[in-house]
Order: sequence, then structure tokens, then C-alpha cells
Amino acid sequence: MKHNKIYLFRHGETKNNEKGIFTGQSESKLTLKGINDAKKVAKKLKNKKFEVAIHTSLPRSKNTLKQVLKFHPECKKIIEDDRMIERSYGDLEGISHKSFIEKIGKKSYDLRIYGDAIENLNPKQKKEVEKFLGKKEYKAIHRGYNVAAPNGESFAEVEKRVKKFIFWLKKYMRRNNVNVAISAHGNSIRIFRKIIEKAPKEKAIKWFIPYEKIFIYEI
Repeated sequence: MKHNKIYLFRHGETKNNEKGIFTGQSESKLTLKGINDAKKVAKKLKNKKFEVAIHTSLPRSKNTLKQVLKFHPECKKIIEDDRMIERSYGDLEGISHKSFIEKIGKKSYDLRIYGDAIENLNPKQKKEVEKFLGKKEYKAIHRGYNVAAPNGESFAEVEKRVKKFIFWLKKYMRRNNVNVAISAHGNSIRIFRKIIEKAPKEKAIKWFIPYEKIFIYEI
């Protein structure tokens, strides 16, 4: 029996990524490095074949896919699907990581609510947060899976929509006998991987999703 393939990758670096700003579902343009990230993904996929491509409504997802599609005349169908859009950070969107850390130091944020946002910080920044909270308190807070920033999404909420997307995707691929390329986002990819790889949330939450990596799955 033929196995159809999924080629899943993250959009390239954006200006907000470069500046250390929570982006979520707001838009931020690709940097020059981000365009090069997309070109590297395109080069890695150059000799693969897929008939369908999926992006979200965010331009960074579309523009990354645009670089990939330059080598794929066989791809005749492009689908927009926001079940794979980035996790919403709600009221945190547009706030810099540095500002967030400073406010934690002043106890301006309730970390029971904003704790999951720590997952978006780099290792150096996470250590800075530990100074304010203490290692045990820090670990208890930032491993939260069911907590969302005000007006944002928890990882559990992201998982609900990604799970529906995967259910639809499997049926679509089998019915149409196609390979699919997906240009998505760090947190939606993390949850996609968690579901497909049957990984525990404690493990999935630790994953870093590189800009240039392609995750390949057979359906």
C-alpha cells in the first residue's frame, strides 16, 4: 500500500522573532535571514514531490511557502487553513520578552495566567525568570498546558484545533492520494508533532522548532 507524505516546516524568522517580541497571531514580516530560512527549506524540498500545499492566513506562512513552491510545478492546489495558525498570546502580543521579564521582576504579571508565555523565551531569558521565581516555582508554572494569557490560547486549546486538522488531513490525503507540504508556525508544529508522534505533553513542551527543519510523516 502506498504511503502519502507530509512535509511540515516552520515559517522563516520574522522581525518580531529577531527583536524578541511576542507575535502570536499578529503579523510580522520575514527578515532577510527569514527569507534565507525559507530558501533553505525550499532547497531541501526541491527533489520531493507534493500535489497540495497548505498555509495559514498569516503572510509569514504564505511567503515562506512561496519560496518552496518555486520548485514544484506539480503542486496544483493551495489551501488556507487556520487550524494550523500560531498560538494566540492575546494581550501579550506586541510586548517584548525583555519587558515581560522586567515586569515579572516587579510582580506585575500573574504568572499563573501568563506562565505558558515563558515557553517562548530563549534559555538565557528563562534563567533570568528563574531568578525572580525560584527554580521549583518556575518549573511548576511554565509547564502549564491549560493556561492562557488573557484573550489568548492555552496549548490545550491549540491541541483541539490541530487535532481536528490532522483528522481532516489524513482523510483528505487518503481520498485524493496526495503528498502535502504545510507551512506553519512553531507552536502549532509542536502540537502537530505531539499528536502524530504520540509524545507526552511534558516532552512536547520542551521541543524547539527550528526554522530550517522539515518534519516528514507518512500517512
